[in-house]
Amino acid sequence: MMDVRAIRNDDDLTWALREIEPYFAREPAFGTPEAERFDVLTTLIEAYESRHYPIPESDPIELLHYAIEHLGRSQAELAELLGSRSRASEILGCKRGMTLDQIRAVSEAWKIPIAALAKPYPIGSEEAPRRQRAESKRAKSKRAKSKSSAAA
Repeated sequence: MMDVRAIRNDDDLTWALREIEPYFAREPAFGTPEAERFDVLTTLIEAYESRHYPIPESDPIELLHYAIEHLGRSQAELAELLGSRSRASEILGCKRGMTLDQIRAVSEAWKIPIAALAKPYPIGSEEAPRRQRAESKRAKSKRAKSKSSAAA
């Protein structure tokens, strides 16, 4: 009998995430009861997260920037989750991808679905400089707003 239950709240979600975690280290063989359990739990997790933590379609780095700019998170918090300030800068600058452990840490701490953070995104491509220019413009805009607020 498969040990699976409905995910109705965040405690159930935490339970389900803990239950599938071992499968990431050693994926179960196709057709086994463990593989079936992994598939069912993953489907339940995705359904719960999409219903309770909807996130607009975007790449993982855009999600991180959104969380920093609009959800009260900070790059310093991200650095703690990822292991260092330089690692956070490299990831936000699309110079390095996130590891599965880093994805899990950010997902759990910031309540961003793992599936959204695990999507592929360009690293070290022409897309990265374009994103950095956009980020630079946002940072300049923020500085200008804080200077005008301080002057008022």
